[in-house]
Amino acid sequence: MSTAELQIGFLFFPGMTQLDVTGPFEVLARLPHARIHLLWKRIEPITSDVGLTLMPTTAFEDCPQLDVLCVGGGPGQMALMDDAEVMGFIARSGASARYVTSVCAGCFILAGAGLLEGYRSACHWLSRDQLSVLGAIPVDERIVVDRNRISGGGVTAGIDFAFRVAAELCGEDLAKRLQLMLEYDPKPPFDINERNAPAALLAEVRSAAAPMLAERLRSSERAAARLRNGGFGPDDAASESAAVPTRASR
Repeated sequence: MSTAELQIGFLFFPGMTQLDVTGPFEVLARLPHARIHLLWKRIEPITSDVGLTLMPTTAFEDCPQLDVLCVGGGPGQMALMDDAEVMGFIARSGASARYVTSVCAGCFILAGAGLLEGYRSACHWLSRDQLSVLGAIPVDERIVVDRNRISGGGVTAGIDFAFRVAAELCGEDLAKRLQLMLEYDPKPPFDINERNAPAALLAEVRSAAAPMLAERLRSSERAAARLRNGGFGPDDAASESAAVPTRASR
């Protein structure tokens, strides 16, 4: 096994669903020679969608070339799609990473950065059908591997996803050892999912999520329009950066 460092980056952002990435973090941080980067514009606390405070470790400008880029979702995803600085970073990092990966609605961030055109992808079941707006191919599977793109379905699927990524990086024997050590042997107390839930319950969940889904669709449509026109321009990125204090001025 190679002794070279594995550079693994997880995007952090306000309004993220933390389990999308902290589940995979728990697995991938245990890989031999892994160096983990919790990525955001600045080193400052951010707050998840349900109020958990998280601290990034690496600013975008200090991020090395990554072996794995991993992006999760959450309600904050929609605002990120209009952020030139974030989307530019994702596009650049994804273009050079060995593996470009996502969990849940993180696939929309990758797709909005032009990284999923023509690629198959998993997604949370509520939003899966919207992926085609951005040129990705939505797939009803918990884990999807398409060339060097690896994606997981909604939230908890990120743990299953992480063992698959571990196997790709370090082999199945090590991934199995990690799964045993972490006692990953899920036995949910209830047998319920998109396929077997009562129609009335599915309708209720979809109705409650309708405003968020409408906002997600609008953000995807704006991103798709930008991609057709060449993406964010240099002036967009410059204006984003100008609003952020430099390291020397902080």
